[in-house]
Amino acid sequence: MRHNRIRTMFSAFILATVAATLAAAPAAAQTPYDGLWNVTIVTKSGSCEPTARSTLTVADGKVSAGGAAVSGSIGREGLVRVSINGAYANGQLNGNAGSGKWNGASSGVPCSGRWEASRQ
Repeated sequence: MRHNRIRTMFSAFILATVAATLAAAPAAAQTPYDGLWNVTIVTKSGSCEPTARSTLTVADGKVSAGGAAVSGSIGREGLVRVSINGAYANGQLNGNAGSGKWNGASSGVPCSGRWEASRQ
């Protein structure tokens, strides 16, 4: 049960981070990447969920997800750095899209993969 909870939290974190980073920038946005982003994560190794999707929010360069404990930011140049409960994601946004890598653990077993995001 703990394994599924960790997987779900990790998936939500990665998705929230990427989605938030890639959100459409409103007219009064503080950073170029503020807005809503659709994020897809894919596990390449380990026992985490194979694929997960989510929508994230970026406001003033800070990443958040509804109900998920996310900590991270998107730099003005699009550099993504996010963490959640011991899982980490990094990558690059450019315009309306972005991608990167993530790593973490599920029940103590390392897992990792890639993420992709697109602006809503």
